[in-house]
Amino acid sequence: MMDRLDASLSLHEQALALRLKRQQLIASNIANADTPHYKARDLDFRRALAEASGGGDSMARTQAAHLTPSGSAAGVPAALYRVPLQPSLDGNTVEMDVERAHFADNAIRAEASIRFIASRLKSMLAAITG
Repeated sequence: MMDRLDASLSLHEQALALRLKRQQLIASNIANADTPHYKARDLDFRRALAEASGGGDSMARTQAAHLTPSGSAAGVPAALYRVPLQPSLDGNTVEMDVERAHFADNAIRAEASIRFIASRLKSMLAAITG
């Protein structure tokens, strides 16, 4: 029973963890908007979710000493650098309008994931209690 519950919610758990990681990266970009030569970072959510759920094109690690393909720690998605639409003179690649849009979009999607998980748990609880 618990295996089915865990399997049905594991994808949403991974997606929520990735949304949190992305939200932290975007918040860091916003906080460093005035830092000279700061490079804005983000993650490719679709690719990271595919890798986290086992469907990505990741290479197999046969020993614990092997490096992960992206150079990041195992289970942690690699943060990519964002290419600016209009580069600034001080080398900073943070564009506040883009960052705000990504922040709001990611927050809405995280909220949707939370609501989906909550409704799924409520329906399972209703089925259990009869």
